[in-house]
Amino acid sequence: MTGKHTVDATPEDVWKLLMDPDTLAKIAPGIDKLILVEEDTYDAIADVKIGPVRGSFSGKVAIIDKKRPESFVLDVDQKSKIGNAKAQIAILLDSVGECTQVSFDGKVKMSGLLARTGQRVIGGVAKMLSKQFFEALSEELKSSSNTL
Repeated sequence: MTGKHTVDATPEDVWKLLMDPDTLAKIAPGIDKLILVEEDTYDAIADVKIGPVRGSFSGKVAIIDKKRPESFVLDVDQKSKIGNAKAQIAILLDSVGECTQVSFDGKVKMSGLLARTGQRVIGGVAKMLSKQFFEALSEELKSSSNTL
């Protein structure tokens, strides 16, 4: 999983939004709820459709290796009846003039029916979900620019 997108905000403003669990749950496709367990660790509930397969996932999401406002790593461990997913995704926030380039790079390990769905289908779904995430992030930055 890799990708990048430029948003019209400073790295500090993007950082603030991404560190807020309510905002993150709102803009992350499929995430229904993030519940704080301990600092930077959340119980996550998600409903995701991957190709012909739909599943409700629950598990942990942790924010590790934080370097404000430049980077952090999302450590994800989700389980469902259709399979499990583990991922570590590095998020980088690079200043580009008045904007921020948000890039991500990570690997996802899947098991069960998820793993049998096929790389091509999962790759397409990952692209679609990242596009939805960046669109929602841009909209959230626009709507909250007066309060940041």
